[in-house]
Amino acid sequence: MHELDGKIAIITGASSGIGLAAARLFANRGARLVLAARRADVLEGVAAAIRSGGGEAIAVPGDVTSEAFAQRLVDTAVSAFGRLDIAFNNAGTLGEPGPIADQTRAAWEATLATNLTSAFLAAKYQAPACAEAGGGSIIFTSTFVGHATGLPGMSAYAASKAGLIGLTRVLATEYGARKVRVNALLPGGTDTPMGQAAAPDAAARAHVENLHALGRLASPAEIAAAALFLASDASSFVTGSALLADGGVSIHRA
Repeated sequence: MHELDGKIAIITGASSGIGLAAARLFANRGARLVLAARRADVLEGVAAAIRSGGGEAIAVPGDVTSEAFAQRLVDTAVSAFGRLDIAFNNAGTLGEPGPIADQTRAAWEATLATNLTSAFLAAKYQAPACAEAGGGSIIFTSTFVGHATGLPGMSAYAASKAGLIGLTRVLATEYGARKVRVNALLPGGTDTPMGQAAAPDAAARAHVENLHALGRLASPAEIAAAALFLASDASSFVTGSALLADGGVSIHRA
């Protein structure tokens, strides 16, 4: 199947984890890609591997908290490929976990900048570009944390990711008439470098796995497949949603 044939997509956080899996999957399904992440050498390696497999991908390294970078990603898509159809805003951070009484304002603001303000900056340029192209799909990676479940020590992460859901709903309303769909994807625990950092040893990993009704973590490819659904015409009547792909963590209590 080639659900994304001819589509132009931006993917942020594309150098590892869910973003890397999505880059590979979207390319395999026919999309031409603008890939973003901070690590230039790793990102270029991802783009080069896609090109060597017959796909089209441009690496644009940078910081998603920069408005100039958000604009540059869209400008690159339009100048290189003619338009923008899809944006998967996946870059994010756990921040510095810990009790709220121990949180510094600097750490709080850094987490919100990476997870939430970056989404505002991205949408500011992506939504008009998608509308100009005749429609499109914008996706934000949120989480079940702070939406369906509260986890101790994750106040900044939860607040920033929950904020993405509110942003999603407003943008879906603002741009629905212009055929731009906007959705949030809410993964459960996923076997990524970020997920491994949150559960750094076997006991912690087993605890996190057991929180899920399925009794395991997701692979990055499984979450990428959910993003593909939201990016493709298979979800043509889906907008403003908070789509859980969480292995039942939001409904299960071990």
